[in-house]
Amino acid sequence: MRALFLTKALLVMLLLANTTAWGKTVTDLLGRQVTIPNNPSRLFLGESRLLHTLALLEPGNPAQRVVGWPGDMARYDAQSWEKYTTAFPTIAQIPRLGDGGPHTLNAEAILPLKPDLVILPRLAKTSVEDDALQQTLERAGIPVIYVDLRVELLKNTLPSVRLLGEVLNRTESATAFSAFYQQHMDTISQRLARYHGQKPTVMLHLHLGRRDTCCITAVGGNLGELLRFAGGDNIAADSIQRVYGELNPEKVLAANPDVYIATGMAGPEGKRFSALMLGPDVSEQQAQNSFTTLLQQEPILSHLNAVQQGRAWSMWHNFYLSPYHVVMVEMFAKALYPDLFADLQPQDTLKQLYQQFLPIEFSGTFWSHIAHER
Repeated sequence: MRALFLTKALLVMLLLANTTAWGKTVTDLLGRQVTIPNNPSRLFLGESRLLHTLALLEPGNPAQRVVGWPGDMARYDAQSWEKYTTAFPTIAQIPRLGDGGPHTLNAEAILPLKPDLVILPRLAKTSVEDDALQQTLERAGIPVIYVDLRVELLKNTLPSVRLLGEVLNRTESATAFSAFYQQHMDTISQRLARYHGQKPTVMLHLHLGRRDTCCITAVGGNLGELLRFAGGDNIAADSIQRVYGELNPEKVLAANPDVYIATGMAGPEGKRFSALMLGPDVSEQQAQNSFTTLLQQEPILSHLNAVQQGRAWSMWHNFYLSPYHVVMVEMFAKALYPDLFADLQPQDTLKQLYQQFLPIEFSGTFWSHIAHER
């Protein structure tokens, strides 16, 4: 009789525990209502560069709950990966499923890791295969939520941060960063609202030196929409309607923009996926020399008015997939309107972001300016 009583009591406790563990419903960035654990402790991330955002929210080791992810951060942002794995060596031991991003994932590889929540970037949901991944995981009892820190940045960055804060029970950290972000974005939008002069034309060139052809750019989302927010008249806006597209040399020469902005992310130790040096391990001199050399190798670019008149800038490409892009918006604004934003100090903003929100020390060079290229 006592054994039966204990068995029933155990069942009741398990039911109560299960109710407690799965007692929270959130709405993800696709508008899906998803029931998740109250305090998820085994996360699988569809993109390891989501670590940048987790670091804003989680105290100490930002990957403390992560049980698996792809190897995209180690591959495409090796400098940041080195910083985090040096500060928190256990991060390097987290299983990596392939070296790419979310499109390389399959449920069969994820399931043995026993995650209690899978977080996928919105970009992952673009094909039948992606739907199949979500459905297979959900059939196995693993909830899936989507965030968007890549595509519609103006619309979805803060909702994604708040969602992750809710999911991880880090709402206080999410609220604090959201206030920081909004304050800096408002400074730019409010000042531009009072400006009634002409918008400068601008060319945004992604990964200067990476490809033989000219020139990959962003327009209808991602860095393209941030450039528009900062008051830039993108020379690609009338010919490219998608997020990304390619400008041809004739278009570039005909437009002859007022401002030229290139992105890159190469470090001192390797340039496999980028040629332009910028990032946590790069010195100011290395960034300047790299930018100058690459422009000299591109006759079309080096003869643009923007370059000749000292309005050419390089900026760290990896701002594009984290809320840290608030700093890049400040850089855009300062490059486009140097007088209007003369008091703006993006370097101070980035240092404050590190000091106030991140568990690693600030280092490196994240932009460079060629005053004159004559």
